[in-house]
Amino acid sequence: MNYFDFKNKVAVVFGATSRIGRAAALGYGDCGAKVAILSENKEDLKELFKEMGNKGYTVAMFECDVTSEDSIKNAAEEIVERFGSLDILFNNSGIIQHGSIEDLTEEEWNQSMNINVRSAYMTMKYLIPEMKKNGYGKIVNTSSANAVVFNKNENLVRHAYNVSKAAMVGLTKAVGATYMKDGITVNSVGLGIFEGELGDEKELVENYLLNNPSGRLGKMEELIGTIMYLSSDASNYITGQFLLADGGMTLV
Repeated sequence: MNYFDFKNKVAVVFGATSRIGRAAALGYGDCGAKVAILSENKEDLKELFKEMGNKGYTVAMFECDVTSEDSIKNAAEEIVERFGSLDILFNNSGIIQHGSIEDLTEEEWNQSMNINVRSAYMTMKYLIPEMKKNGYGKIVNTSSANAVVFNKNENLVRHAYNVSKAAMVGLTKAVGATYMKDGITVNSVGLGIFEGELGDEKELVENYLLNNPSGRLGKMEELIGTIMYLSSDASNYITGQFLLADGGMTLV
């Protein structure tokens, strides 16, 4: 049995135009899935759509504002109309707000929660019913190693980000416990820093490398493998888990 053969599966990628989202979308295509890519960034979405089409992948693109419930609901309906069903959901929408609770405005705090947590709640709200119809679903939520380890350096404090990513872990566990009986697994990935990310945040990257047993940034292909595993039938008996892909950052 080829556990990583996604032929006849439909994978939905929110936040597809970020570096991680793009890698996941291409990974699903490599594994044979039909891929729905979603983002609010129209031009980058077109570029990814073209790249995937040139590789011969079956792909459809949908503009979506993840802060809007109507936008997510409409996107879910359009995906089902286009492909007939959906099997895999990768929730990758997110932003990073810097600052402590003293520094952050209420607007910044709410923006972090809306994009990093509320968006995942809404995508699952509208996509899980479709998965239940088929008795099958794989949901992978993007969290962070910073859900469980934190910076004391005041230049690197990101309280809203920390809380939102910890909330994603809790949301994953709660939803995972509820829908396992329906054949739907829900897991999250706790990411370290991967190559090509955060290039303009030199101090953060240096601090990460100093405190990471691997002594290096992650490679994007290593992240793809983690996401594909949690999206595959190899993980059918795993749900509600927080799988860290951080080079050992959280061990020290």
